[in-house]
Amino acid sequence: MRNVSRIFLGMMMAVGCLAGRVDAQFKNGAQATELNLPTISQRAVVTQRIGLTDITIIYHEPMVGGRELWGKVIPYGKVWRAGANENTTITFADDVTVEGKPLAAGTYGLHMIPNADQWTIIFSKNSTSWGSFSYDDKEDALRVDVKPQPAEFREALTYTFDDIKPESAAATMRWEKLAVPFHVSVDVKAITERSIRNQLRNTGGFSWSGYDEAAMWCLDGNCSLEQGLKWEDTSIQNEERFENLLTKSQILEAMGKKQEADAIKAKAFDKATGVQLHVYGRGLQIQKKQEEGFAVFKINVQKHPNEWYTHGEISRMAAAKGDFPTALKEMKLALASAPDQAKTQIQGLIARLEKNQDINPI
Repeated sequence: MRNVSRIFLGMMMAVGCLAGRVDAQFKNGAQATELNLPTISQRAVVTQRIGLTDITIIYHEPMVGGRELWGKVIPYGKVWRAGANENTTITFADDVTVEGKPLAAGTYGLHMIPNADQWTIIFSKNSTSWGSFSYDDKEDALRVDVKPQPAEFREALTYTFDDIKPESAAATMRWEKLAVPFHVSVDVKAITERSIRNQLRNTGGFSWSGYDEAAMWCLDGNCSLEQGLKWEDTSIQNEERFENLLTKSQILEAMGKKQEADAIKAKAFDKATGVQLHVYGRGLQIQKKQEEGFAVFKINVQKHPNEWYTHGEISRMAAAKGDFPTALKEMKLALASAPDQAKTQIQGLIARLEKNQDINPI
């Protein structure tokens, strides 16, 4: 009885939308029903994270095997499982849009209807079936139409994520000489803000740094600045530091409140160590804000005139003016008292200054 069942299943697999014998377990077309054995069409998983949202496709990889696929082995106009063996599935960790149409978070059976110049991508609420035999369009969560594209030959069916952007990617089925992309977009800002709120209810909310990181995210994205300011105020209440005062000043500046921003920045500078000011000034240089960086260096030199890093700052400011003798002298003073881990870089800067080369913003 087992052999009859197995052969019957093998015959079922050898017809229609199941892509023929290369999907079967055994060479005679039969499929193992009792044992977990290697499959000819191997299982594969691909995941792409967009923002904080994971998109995962699980599928089996049939081979071309010298066959004419499109319109032949894979008929036009009929539902195809977009892989081999059991349902190809796609899982969205959060709500998304596919080709501009909304789709809720969850796991879906992924099916496709191929045609010569247009494919229909189907997301089915049923994700646990074998192939497309039991597919029912009443279970559709979403259908979108896309254009197939010519592509480099691939023997094994593969899914890739292409055209990666901060808030979107193209999930692409690739097989033979065809690529079929569908674009997935995520509301990264809304999902991230929701995630931040959740995380701040846990260990991230028990220190100054968690709220400071939340505020910095708002600043970097220039979004929810009022909320970012509230988070930064909470960070400062937990522990007033150079870092959170500086971030608060930057948020206020982004909100157009320059006078308030300048007052908080001055307070941050009073709180800062010499190394913190040095790192901040160098960061401004790297961001191509050299004059702002030099303004921070000048404050640091006044507060900490005899530190190795402030000698380096004087050297950089002199080199920018073309005063290489002063720059060389100050950088040698920096070398004399610098920690061992900084000496190699300083020696390289000295070599450049000896050739009258500017060392900014290196």
